[in-house]
Amino acid sequence: MNISIIGTGYVGLVSGVCLAETGLNVTCVDIDSNKIESLKKGEVPIYEPGLEEILIRNTTQNRLSFTTSIKDSLANCNAVFIAVGTPPDFEGNADLQYVMNVAEEIGKHLNQYLVVVTKSTVPVGTSLKVKKIIQNELKKRRVEVPFDVASNPEFLKEGNAIEDFLKPDRIIIGVETKSAENVMRKIYKPFVVNGHPILTMDIASSEMTKYTANAMLATRISFMNDIANLCELVGANVDHVRMGIGTDPRIGNKFIYPGTGYGGSCFPKDVKALIKTARDYDYSLDVLNAVEEVNNRQKTVLINKIKNYFDNEICNKTFAVWGLAFKPKTDDIREAPALVVIKELLKMGAKINVYDPIAMDSSKGVLCGKIVYCSNSYDACQNADALVIITEWAEFRTPNFNTIGKLLKNKLVFDGRNMYDTNDMRNMGFEYLSIGRNSQHNPKDFQIITPFDSASIKQNA
Repeated sequence: MNISIIGTGYVGLVSGVCLAETGLNVTCVDIDSNKIESLKKGEVPIYEPGLEEILIRNTTQNRLSFTTSIKDSLANCNAVFIAVGTPPDFEGNADLQYVMNVAEEIGKHLNQYLVVVTKSTVPVGTSLKVKKIIQNELKKRRVEVPFDVASNPEFLKEGNAIEDFLKPDRIIIGVETKSAENVMRKIYKPFVVNGHPILTMDIASSEMTKYTANAMLATRISFMNDIANLCELVGANVDHVRMGIGTDPRIGNKFIYPGTGYGGSCFPKDVKALIKTARDYDYSLDVLNAVEEVNNRQKTVLINKIKNYFDNEICNKTFAVWGLAFKPKTDDIREAPALVVIKELLKMGAKINVYDPIAMDSSKGVLCGKIVYCSNSYDACQNADALVIITEWAEFRTPNFNTIGKLLKNKLVFDGRNMYDTNDMRNMGFEYLSIGRNSQHNPKDFQIITPFDSASIKQNA
């Protein structure tokens, strides 16, 4: 089969490479000619473990190619996947201009039956809009070419996307016709052989499933962060609470780790889009409104702990910051809590020594001020007044605390990911402030105490 993937961003590139890995002939399309030329050379524009290796292998074996021409990619094509970006606009809507532009181009060049698949995360009803645009373009050309539309949302975790695609929990397919279903089942046949279920449904339900899944996960994160903050106030330990509820099979242990809030390209955008969709139908998703509010507040918890500890005397202090990416194993800094923390510390006159294994280059166009980008985690601690941990990279799990204690001016750690045992840190002589398990607490740690917070978070959207 011949497949075309339009859009070589995160979803499009991972999808194209992994479909080629199963033996399909895949053409990836992008309007960015520089990106296409780089991909032809085997240069991957994003960091994702395993992606470069599979891309080079399939390019070498002529199963994977790259072009800037949608027209060329549709020749002898059985299915075309639309995988362009759908960023949020100022009202929280998913911006569909790129999806609609692609639909227009498909309509201009469609010459044989194919299935047009929306892989981008799109609001309910988008696939039908794509269908209408293609029909209008065919009408302008005064030709009748049969085609079907389908929805095939992605469920990829950044940092684990290759494994997620090749070994999915489930494959969701939304279709209108049996012909479209047959094509989609043929594409995903290798995954069925491995026992992964294909769930076929109507298109609207498929589109809704994607948003609902991300909204549910975001809800679990915000709920646990809210509980963590309450644990501090009442003297409970959120680690114990988490284990206590996580062993309940009705709840499970996934996405119940407290921290500094969720970020990335999916959860913030999809929560906003689902809230906006409900508003368009005169319905209020009160739970999700609270989820978003809690997440915005949680991104300020570390800031407030730092402010309260130093009595707002932050100017000219130096902070070692470990972690920029919104999560480990990615260079994605979109909506990253680290950006909120660093920008506020800089605003108050602090100096920042920062280290991230992957994401430092990504942040250099976003952050400015008294920032030193360090070559390793220990260099960042040199003469810093405190260590602030924001991303839970594996290499931060077992550092040499004797070395850290000697490098820091004060044996003081603010941990936004609860990476270490509180008793161990205390026994080593560190003051250790984490999330939801400090014996000494301050109610102001959980308040948005400056007008900066909401504005800054919007700037990072």
